[in-house]
Amino acid sequence: MSVDLSTTLSWTTATGDAETMLGELQPNILKAHVRDHLSALFLAFGDAAQARAFLVALTGKMKSARTHLDEVGAFKTGVGAGTPYVGAGLTAAGYRALGVENFPQDEAFLRGMAAPATRQKLADPPRSTFDPGYRGEIHAVVLIGDATDKAMTARRNEVLGLLPDSVTVLAEETGLGRVNARGEGIEHFGYVDGRSQPLFLTEDVDAEKNNTDGINVWNPAAPLSQVLVPDTAAPDPAVHFGSYLVFRKLEQNVRRFKQAEADLADTLGLTGEDRERAGAMIVGRFEDGTPLTTQREDGAESPVSNNFTYESDRAALKCPFQAHIRKTNPRGSGGAEEPPAERLHLMARRGVTYGERPDDPNADLPPAARPSGGVGLLFMAFNSVLDNQFEFTQAVWADNPGFPIVEDVTPGLDPVIGQGERAASDYAVDWGGSARRTADPVPQAVTLRGGEYFFVPSLAFLRAL
Repeated sequence: MSVDLSTTLSWTTATGDAETMLGELQPNILKAHVRDHLSALFLAFGDAAQARAFLVALTGKMKSARTHLDEVGAFKTGVGAGTPYVGAGLTAAGYRALGVENFPQDEAFLRGMAAPATRQKLADPPRSTFDPGYRGEIHAVVLIGDATDKAMTARRNEVLGLLPDSVTVLAEETGLGRVNARGEGIEHFGYVDGRSQPLFLTEDVDAEKNNTDGINVWNPAAPLSQVLVPDTAAPDPAVHFGSYLVFRKLEQNVRRFKQAEADLADTLGLTGEDRERAGAMIVGRFEDGTPLTTQREDGAESPVSNNFTYESDRAALKCPFQAHIRKTNPRGSGGAEEPPAERLHLMARRGVTYGERPDDPNADLPPAARPSGGVGLLFMAFNSVLDNQFEFTQAVWADNPGFPIVEDVTPGLDPVIGQGERAASDYAVDWGGSARRTADPVPQAVTLRGGEYFFVPSLAFLRAL
């Protein structure tokens, strides 16, 4: 028996090799772990033996994906509150510093995010502009997350207590989840975040299908092969798996973005409640998450629907071609690949917001009252092939003005995360109407402040160090 990576996994009925895999896999990969309060510690190793001993000791603070799923199941039945999440990832340089040679060999992972070739490919800013902790060589990241600050901080302090003097903390990021009035997670621009996720567990796929009206036009299921990678440095790579983690600190200029929303509304002559559509045309969803392609205003669904495609909006009369979510998940409408191949670029996003702000993100305030920096997103995503998932999404979709491929149309860069020279774009004046108007480019309001590629290995590998 072996782990079938070609399909989703039913964790409640997993046996044999699949059960072993879950028992040695880190949490947060197959299913998001609660991390409303998060500490991300970026480390550099000085002494290989001491670094190995630290990682072995760290496993005493960690739990498996199986334990996490059991905790989720118990919580749903009202038994237990779960335990903090502790995750660990290593860079290629980190593996070398530990003296480990047979680690996973993804090309982008070996290159690293800070490499000139990566920067050129992704149109990233110079490394010299990164926050100080990201300018040197990073060897590892340790993630500590939980629903409460008290529990997260207690576990963080335990982890710090394990650190030998030869391991340096280069940087620490503190995540703080934010919610809207309905308790749904939002990012700093005010939009519901975390939808449109590929689902790897059969139980999660079934639950999402049950939330629809019975007509499923978008299948969220993704095979395990889209997120899991054999851990070649572990005792048994046939049952020991990990995943490539992309970490990017993305600072958000909320003031600039909210001004761009207002400017677009003015350009299109939108008035009253319809002015909210300007922001929805930049993002592709309204602030509450309602897809622009299905409704012309905020909806009343909770959670908001993920069950849609762009088949009914081929001419972008509702949702612009350049809208953020249409660029980064075209749902079969990209025009460059068949839908099954297009789906393989999707990744499991596990980010959390960071930064304190004096204003209420959910309040109706002028752009001038919004923060211009110091807040943003700790973007985290798990991949099985970095080049075909994260790097493809950023370089070939978000940063490519010619995507999606539409005859006689140049959509432009992704207005939210696109990096590069921005140009004017067209927008429908009325939702579903054919009249269009050209608007000035949305100014860049998201800036990369640092990041790196990690491999999140199996617990079996860490224990065997």
